[in-house]
Amino acid sequence: MTTPVALTIAGSDSSGGAGIQADLKTFAALGVYGASAITALTAQNTRGVTGIHAVPAEFVTAQVDAVFSDLDVGAVKIGMVAQALSIDAIAAALARWSPRYVVLDPVMVATSGDRLLASEAVEALRTKLIPLASVLTPNLPEAAALLDEPVASSEADIEGQGRRLLALGCRSVLIKGGHSEGAESTDYLVDSDKTIALAAPRVATKNTHGTGCSLSSAVAAGLAKGEGLEDAVRNAKTWISAAIAAADRFSVGHGHGPIHHFHRFY
Repeated sequence: MTTPVALTIAGSDSSGGAGIQADLKTFAALGVYGASAITALTAQNTRGVTGIHAVPAEFVTAQVDAVFSDLDVGAVKIGMVAQALSIDAIAAALARWSPRYVVLDPVMVATSGDRLLASEAVEALRTKLIPLASVLTPNLPEAAALLDEPVASSEADIEGQGRRLLALGCRSVLIKGGHSEGAESTDYLVDSDKTIALAAPRVATKNTHGTGCSLSSAVAAGLAKGEGLEDAVRNAKTWISAAIAAADRFSVGHGHGPIHHFHRFY
């Protein structure tokens, strides 16, 4: 039996709720073996980020090469990349190893509002990583920032931004609607042929730390298991909704607490 494997390339969250830690928890919860390449160490908790230490780009390369040279990676998730040099290193490594699926979560700002990507690196993200992505997973503010546009407020505006993001070279875009208003949180999956709206009831909780990281990791997990993109996205949305709904079972920290990755088990 082949073990599905996914690799996350992202930053570490010392409080365990987002980043590499959230990605590995997501992979494990969904039956996928997780490997990791760490791009940055962050000193953070549920209230905010107090420090960022970027990993040298050549060591990011060394981690990615070590994983690919030995493990049969079914999908790659990219989260916090921190700096332009790391983006160059990741793009070169992906070109070298040609993974079948790349899920790119363009992490720029933490749930707490702290900036996680140097402003001068945004253009490198646009031009070097987005064209390699099977699916790009921005939230509404990230989609707007990537396009230098206002945050979309209507379904038509969201779909339009999705189409303009496709023009940057990715194969599909999943725009996450968690930052919108209303009784439902609707995500939009946009590809060259169609737009699919995926709605779920909005959960009233402040414990949403790591939601974006975990959703993109859940999509990568589905792709690593052989699911088609639409099924992987639908299954990820169902899982993340349940993880948010179960978040208040935890009492962790004094700010935006984590979601419950293992809600199915305890």
